[in-house]
Amino acid sequence: MRHRKGGFKLQRDPSARRALLRGLTTSVILHERIETTVTKAKAVRPQVERVITLAKRDTLHARRQAAAYLYEPRAVQKLFDRIGPRFADRAGGYTRIVRLGPRQGDGAETAILELLGTSLAKKGDDKKKRREARIARGAKRSS
Repeated sequence: MRHRKGGFKLQRDPSARRALLRGLTTSVILHERIETTVTKAKAVRPQVERVITLAKRDTLHARRQAAAYLYEPRAVQKLFDRIGPRFADRAGGYTRIVRLGPRQGDGAETAILELLGTSLAKKGDDKKKRREARIARGAKRSS
């Protein structure tokens, strides 16, 4: 019988799998978007949803549980200060998986796992802002 055999093994032993999922969860909380394989995205999604649900409670016990799971204290800080209140009125479904297609090197199916409400920044925007700032600094120096 295969009762309670669900989940993704990800070709790792249990301790390596747990470390991988904790690292990916911490990255999603810090960056609000990660690019990984579809299988890893599907495996980490329940973990991300679980810590966001902890953040919605915002009690000392919930903070300690999140701190025990996430690797970085600033991830816990961001989770409870910004992400928890953002999803306060939502009853689950905080993440989205967007498929990207096969990876160049090994052909693995890739995806983006992101939190809902994350604005997609265009690649050229940062470059454009830096260029404008450099031009403004140059204008100040010459005058």
